[in-house]
Parts: sequence; C-alpha cells; structure tokens
Amino acid sequence: MDERTRLRLDVSYDGTDFSGWAAQPTRRTVAGVLTATLDLVLGAGTATGLTVAGRTDAGVHAAGQVCHLDLPAPVWREHEGRLLRRLARLLPTDVRVRAMTEVPGDFDARFSATFRRYEYRVTDAPWGAEPLRRRDTLAWPKPLELAALNAAAAGLVGEHDFAAYCRRKENATTLREVTRLDWRRDPDGILVATVQADAFCQNMVRSLVGAMLVAGDGRRPVEWPASLLTRRERSSEVTVAPAHGLALVEVGYPDDPAQYARRADLTRRLRVPAES
Repeated sequence: MDERTRLRLDVSYDGTDFSGWAAQPTRRTVAGVLTATLDLVLGAGTATGLTVAGRTDAGVHAAGQVCHLDLPAPVWREHEGRLLRRLARLLPTDVRVRAMTEVPGDFDARFSATFRRYEYRVTDAPWGAEPLRRRDTLAWPKPLELAALNAAAAGLVGEHDFAAYCRRKENATTLREVTRLDWRRDPDGILVATVQADAFCQNMVRSLVGAMLVAGDGRRPVEWPASLLTRRERSSEVTVAPAHGLALVEVGYPDDPAQYARRADLTRRLRVPAES
C-alpha cells in the first residue's frame, strides 16, 4: 500500500447557499464542493477519507471548521508548497481553506476533538438586522434582556440529558456536557450566545437558543429552559432558532499530538447516563 499523509484542513464558509456540510448527490454542500475541487487539482479520488469535526446543517456558517483527509505521500510532497493557493483560486468565494497542516495518522477531526464552540448572533434592534449582516444575524421582534438570557443559560450548563432539545437518533445518546453557555451584547448592540460542549446532537444548539430567546424577551420564566431537562423526548414547545444566526467558531484538540488516538478512543465509547 502506498504511504499516505494525513492533512488537517481549517475551513470557513458562508452556509447560506449550502445544503449543509455532508455530500449529497443532488445538492450543493461544503463537502461536495471541497471534494470536487480537490479532484480537479489532484485527480479524481486522490484525496480520500474526508472527515469533518462537526457536520453543520443547511444554512449554518463556520469560521473554525476542521476536517482531515489523506493523500499519497508523493502527491503531498509535490503539491505542498502551492496547494493552498490553488484551492483559493478554484474554490467558490463562499468557502475557504485557510490552512493545510500535516498531522499524525491517528488524528481524527471528529473523534479527536475535545470541544466544539458555536456562536449565535441576534439583533433586537427595532429596524432589524443590518443589510451587510443579514446572512449571519437573526432579527428578533421583541426587546431582549441580557440578564434574563444569561440566567436562562446558567441552568443549562453541565452534563445533562438534552433529549428535549435534540432530534433523537436510533442507538445514539442525548447525554452531553455543556462547558460554556453565556450571552454578551457587543458595542454594536448585537447579542451573541457562546455555546461550547464536548459534542452536540442534531438541532441542539439552535433549540437551546430558541428556548433562551423566549426567556430573554419575557414570554417564559428564566427557569423554563432548564426545567425541560427532566424530559426524555423532544419538546414540542421548543422552537428551533433559524440556521443563519449560527456559526461554528472553534474546534479544540489535545495540545499533545500523542493524545489524539487516546482522545478518539474515549470519544467513541457510548455515552450512558450516570447512576442516580
């Protein structure tokens, strides 16, 4: 078997015109565009094993997405000095590969990750979102109280079963550990939620945001989002916030590359609820 080199790709994209990350035969996706461009530059099927840290949904953006792929070592040596610039010329302007880094063969963009951090942008300005930020900022029709948003967020931090906030998948757990969840109001008036966890289940971040927003505008008590954590099924009362306000901003990995494989093994273990 030919020697292969594993590469880490740091990727950003405007998710507006993508049907999410995962390749789909009849839809424009980030993985599909990236694979087609690599095939054009390197030859069809030369790059293999494209694996992403977080499979973002349709309309969700990324400033700090990470993926990995494998190339035959001779191909990487041939193209190493110019591949990034060739991709910059050929990729559409709504997706960028910002860095390509050789990593150990046991690096796994998905399973070696220690955390994913998302941000969600909301404006409660009476005129709505500024035209230049309409693609990444949700316009909320009611005034929002920062203190109420943060009070609602505080009850969601920690390890919980987030079944009320997730689209359940067969043989998958909804147990997650949220290590950070808070809101800030930037000088321009935009409210930004920062949500960090070891991993997320489908629709979880946007569902959490949707629940916190109705607490932030006073329609629900600030204790309401946390009260849903006792449920073991998806809550029909939670509205999933629109995709365009959400962006994946950072994926964390062990500082020591020797820990990539250990972290991947740990992540693959099935999450089970703690004994009561």
